[in-house]
Amino acid sequence: MHEIESLEELFQVLAKGRGLSGFAVQGLDLRQAEELLRAAEVKDAYFLGCLMSQNLEHDMERRGACVFPALNGFAFKPFRPNLYTAAELYDKFDFEDPHTYDDCLDAVIMQQWRRLGGASPRGLINSLAQRLHDHSIANAMEEFLAQMSRTRRGVVAVMGGHDMKRGAQEYAGVALLAWHLSRLGYLMVSGGGPGAMEATHLGAWFAAREVEELEEAISYLSEAPVYTDPLWLSLAHKVMNDYAPPEGDLHYSLGVPTWLYGHEPPTPFATHIAKYFANSLREDGLVTIATGGIIYAPGSAGTIQEIFQDLTQNHYLTTGMASPMIFFGREYWSRVKPVYPFIKQLSAGKLYDKVLALCDEVDEVVDYIVNHPPIIAPRHH
Repeated sequence: MHEIESLEELFQVLAKGRGLSGFAVQGLDLRQAEELLRAAEVKDAYFLGCLMSQNLEHDMERRGACVFPALNGFAFKPFRPNLYTAAELYDKFDFEDPHTYDDCLDAVIMQQWRRLGGASPRGLINSLAQRLHDHSIANAMEEFLAQMSRTRRGVVAVMGGHDMKRGAQEYAGVALLAWHLSRLGYLMVSGGGPGAMEATHLGAWFAAREVEELEEAISYLSEAPVYTDPLWLSLAHKVMNDYAPPEGDLHYSLGVPTWLYGHEPPTPFATHIAKYFANSLREDGLVTIATGGIIYAPGSAGTIQEIFQDLTQNHYLTTGMASPMIFFGREYWSRVKPVYPFIKQLSAGKLYDKVLALCDEVDEVVDYIVNHPPIIAPRHH
């Protein structure tokens, strides 16, 4: 099944005269293409949440098309053809007035989500719309990763606490390792929120710039050290304006946040944002795509949950490989939150025992990722 996700693509396909059989057209306004669609072969074509006249809908169904009508009344698009961007989620944000966040798409969706029951949506149509949205996001993320795989060495994730302060040593360390790994050709991903997650995308944002500029930005951002500070988002947008990335995709990164943690705004430094309603889908998907390895910065319950989700995949080789697990902070992961010794015990005799590391230095982490690619599981698994 071929997907069409822009009017430009649609017009190109129709211009070839082959019709749309075997195509899925997703989330497009088809009103300016109505005349062409009436003349095109549409048998066994799918139209998902597209805007069209009732006459065109009936005409195409009569000729063998399958039309999934748009679900109206939602602040979000249940059938999304692409990932979010910070510009879209923060569409009405003015960094000189932090209160304008309340008018942004991200906040409007969150407010509606809460009104409709939050994590337990009331009503079949509400839950259906959210599931369709998350399915569309997963599909768009797959397409983005497939595109990036042509030029990137792998996907590396960073997990860590949302309350990690800007300017803290740990924050600077995460930003620096993301800067190094992005420059080496890895695509950086995270949960897309504040703290260690933001540091990941900040480092990637500066990948085409000198490290001194990254350090300047961290110093400036530290004036609003945590996401509850009224200027947290304003300073981020100011840095993005002052340090706009050069042309190219070296600075690309993928954030995977959720509206479940509505109090955590998504970091605008992520160039591509796969935001979900269902946190379970988001968490599992995040650890699954990071086949190049996951770096665990200091964090609490959420980070530890992700550690064990990743551990389970590695333990049972459900993805067909054992991916590196790097614990960034020797004292933290061996004594403060002594997860690493337990995981080493669990890994005895398992394939992933060969890709576990406990590191203190940025260079150690970067070298380990570069020199320890994922291990493909033997066929009998």
